[in-house]
Amino acid sequence: MSTAAAPVRSGAVLADLLPVARHRYAVDAALVLGGAALTGIAAQIAVPVPGSPVPVTGQTFAALLIGTALGARRGFLSLALYALVGMAGMPWFAEASSGWSMPSLGYVFGMLLAATVVGALARRGGDRSVLRTAGTMVLGSAIIYAIGVPYLALSTGMSLSAAVAAGLVPFLIGDALKAALAMGALPAAWKILGRRG
Repeated sequence: MSTAAAPVRSGAVLADLLPVARHRYAVDAALVLGGAALTGIAAQIAVPVPGSPVPVTGQTFAALLIGTALGARRGFLSLALYALVGMAGMPWFAEASSGWSMPSLGYVFGMLLAATVVGALARRGGDRSVLRTAGTMVLGSAIIYAIGVPYLALSTGMSLSAAVAAGLVPFLIGDALKAALAMGALPAAWKILGRRG
């Protein structure tokens, strides 16, 4: 059984570089489970925001990295598993919460879509240079907010402007820092692997 990595084809994501011979489905399942678990762990890195029911967490960063590293299909499955298990009662949403009734659940749905989109962009080289990675992360973050903020407004009875003030504005600086980290980490990973696309 060979463990050598297959040559990287155009359209590969970082997970495709794993040395896999005959157990592709087992590896994919492990990646999906690992992505869901990583998102749950990152969600516990939470800092409350005064006046907002939504804390600053590491979960959005994890979701975007998972989508980018695993690709659209595995990224979607990871975040779908994370969302479904959390809604079923596993306390791995932000601040060890779970269930359907959280005002921040829209952000989880947004992460599911964002992981899928950034995964598709990564297959097109969206994570191979600093500028492309910046665009990919900005788009992913915008998708999360496009779903999370209206859901926050509907679930709490806030006006849309109040939801933007409580569920978007306080997070912009943190998102810029997360994007900067991704802009360095993802292209560097490709460069180290000598697999620029």
